[in-house]
Amino acid sequence: MNPDLNRLQPYPFEKLNALKATVTPPASLSHIALSIGEPKHTSPDFVKQVLMDNIDKLSNYPTTKGLPELRESIALWLSHRFHLGQDGVDPERQVLPVNGTREALFSFAQAVIDRSEKPLVISPNPFYQIYEGAAYLAGAEPYFLPCLPENGFIPDFSAVADDVWERCQLLFLCSPGNPTGAVIDSDILKDLIELADRFDFIIASDECYSELYRDENNPPAGLLQACAEMGRRDFRRCVVFHSLSKRSNLPGLRSGFIAGDDQVLSRFLLYRTYHGCAMPVQHQLASAAAWSDEQHVKTNRTLYRAKFDAVLDILGDCMNVSRPDAGFYLWPETPINDTDFAVQLFAQQHMTVLPGQYISREVNGFNPGENRVRMALVAPLQECIDGALRIKTFINGL
Repeated sequence: MNPDLNRLQPYPFEKLNALKATVTPPASLSHIALSIGEPKHTSPDFVKQVLMDNIDKLSNYPTTKGLPELRESIALWLSHRFHLGQDGVDPERQVLPVNGTREALFSFAQAVIDRSEKPLVISPNPFYQIYEGAAYLAGAEPYFLPCLPENGFIPDFSAVADDVWERCQLLFLCSPGNPTGAVIDSDILKDLIELADRFDFIIASDECYSELYRDENNPPAGLLQACAEMGRRDFRRCVVFHSLSKRSNLPGLRSGFIAGDDQVLSRFLLYRTYHGCAMPVQHQLASAAAWSDEQHVKTNRTLYRAKFDAVLDILGDCMNVSRPDAGFYLWPETPINDTDFAVQLFAQQHMTVLPGQYISREVNGFNPGENRVRMALVAPLQECIDGALRIKTFINGL
């Protein structure tokens, strides 16, 4: 077996299940889960209709490159959403459909890392655990940058030494951040692009939460947008990952895309052709419909704003918690250790949140996720309100 498999840590929810197994929650209370970032809003009816109308496409093999109409709908959306100008994105060379960002983020590292060079993969900390696993299985070492409140939960890239950048082959960004909701602004993105040129590494920007933002008039910037503002029409060394899971409440469709540097994408397409991970044709057609509509996305944002308003109104006077710029998570401090908080909350209130240390790593004796929990406001509004009230009761009883 591949010895690097032994370097993988259990997934956060495995750790959480083991933690919860030590206690019995009150049967009189229904379970409220704010631990998993699985959207619960209704999937768009028109997307489901396209899927059903094309179910006979099950008899067709899909191509790895994807249907032209899907790539064109993605390119149009990208160009409009991120102000990429008249030239925009080339759907033929600069867009590649993928089966959700999780699959693509992991496989991308396998394709681009040269394991003979003692490579580093740099990522935020806390982070989406796929970044770490992708690094290990590609033969690289992960290098974690803490996301701290004093820096707006954005990594301090200026503190990274040149010898680290020299070994870096892949930089994972997550903007808006999971779990912090922090958005990396365009100036920082431009600085990172210049670093990528100087030290010859690829930037992989995970932007799957980009459409869940607080201010309707101020959507988060993206990596390709920063490239366009620099006049960098080839998006050299830059790729972005997007998904319909959060944007359109379609996690079960397993549909997303990667876009950017065509030289990188052409090699990744070769890898994926052997990988055998083409998106089903009916999913591609449904995805094209989803990327072509914005009204359902605006409705989605409105629903999340209402939940943030209600939950923060309840928790604001009992926790150190703030509204994020984007995403659907809260990242509050806990009055006691985060794992103790999570297990006692489950034991007393039959409610699940995710300990912050389960999605972060200790570096030099410090874990930036410790004494925080991640709360995903994905449940219906009333369930989120009930959960916030249970948390407040629990904290007041400590």
